[in-house]
Amino acid sequence: MNEQTLGLTLVQKRSRVRYTTLTMLVIASAVALADRANLSIAGSAMSAQLGITPIQLGYLFSAFSWAYVLAQLPAGWMLDRFGAIRVYGIALCLWSVITLAQGFMGLGPVGWVVTGLFVMRFIMGLVEAPLSPGNSSITASWFPVAERGTATSIYNSAQYIAVLVFVPCMGILVHKAGWEWVFWVMGGLGVLLAVVWARTMHNPVQHPGVNALELEHLRDGGANVDGGSARPQGSKLRLADLKLFLGSRQMLGIYLGQYCLASMQYFFLTWFPIYLVKGRGMNIIDVGFVAMLPAIAGFIGGILGGVISDRLTRHGYSLSVARKVPFVTGLLLSSSVLFCNFVDSTYVIVALMTLALFGKGLAAVNFALVADTAPRHLVGLAGGLFNLFGSLSGIVTPIVIGYALQATGSFTEALWFVAAHGVIGAVSYLCVVGKIRPLEAPRDNV
Repeated sequence: MNEQTLGLTLVQKRSRVRYTTLTMLVIASAVALADRANLSIAGSAMSAQLGITPIQLGYLFSAFSWAYVLAQLPAGWMLDRFGAIRVYGIALCLWSVITLAQGFMGLGPVGWVVTGLFVMRFIMGLVEAPLSPGNSSITASWFPVAERGTATSIYNSAQYIAVLVFVPCMGILVHKAGWEWVFWVMGGLGVLLAVVWARTMHNPVQHPGVNALELEHLRDGGANVDGGSARPQGSKLRLADLKLFLGSRQMLGIYLGQYCLASMQYFFLTWFPIYLVKGRGMNIIDVGFVAMLPAIAGFIGGILGGVISDRLTRHGYSLSVARKVPFVTGLLLSSSVLFCNFVDSTYVIVALMTLALFGKGLAAVNFALVADTAPRHLVGLAGGLFNLFGSLSGIVTPIVIGYALQATGSFTEALWFVAAHGVIGAVSYLCVVGKIRPLEAPRDNV
């Protein structure tokens, strides 16, 4: 083979930089979700040491989401205005520093611990707001439509990776070293990851490792290869852009579905470990390892949901069928958490939670709808608005469960509350969303 033929062969081989980019999204998302869940792992020890009540703990769990909701639209606008890669990287560094700082809260007066932690969790919610819309924006830039369902499901699987990798480690840290070390270790890890992000992450047209064939593959497949870059100086958040989304019945149905799906997520991120400790008498180390089985099922469900959706698309089914089938099936399966109220066996309870989390993973394909439906210049804003509705669940669910636990001393009503969301979300997609299709922005908005 001569040099010219060898060179032609190398040029014709498409690079696969998009998979490296996806790997970074998974790792960053796993660290972020572990940072959200660390309070649930440390919660029992903190409550015993500092005298925190269930209602106070519920508000602490929700503090992150209060800020997360408020910051979603500004975060989406910032992603579109300044570039998703840059904003995401800065956010990663900042939320990691705040996570590290939470470990020092126990050194102050006991009376100020709850207030101090609430403020720190609130600030972390503000800073972490670009995470989900940033994932959607970067995925829209790096993956064609036919691969987007799988890519979306893979980065959404980070929440289960967080449980598999970090939760057992955090449980051991709490037991062996104290609850403070959970925050110190996770915060330090996040800062190191932010350095790696800054050195390796780029937009498709600017990445030194991407070749012309991969860029052509992305463009031909509908990827928004230029969408991750900063927009002109005059770009601003406009009321007309919000009306485009909030005036659509399709989008309102999708937002309701996301709210319901997120209720299950926030139950697992906040109260689930405490449910196993206080409701079922397990110790915190066992909880860390028991939680791995539902997380594995959720990971499998998450990947399977994207694979099913993309396969349906490639076989000629409409986008509506491809996205709705795994979502509706998954949410109905997630409602099986209700049956934990009627059994006493820990093994059966873990099996039911495993089935519920598998269903939740299957339904996570709905995140692909951000890129599927949004105008190309508004993907960041669309992701922020989508995540805003999910984050509302992060406020409501922990607080409602906290009050129910304080009033009744059991998790019975809490599980009814969470299970109902699965049914409501499925009905929303079947009866409200209608045919899924891209929104068209008015010409003067483009």
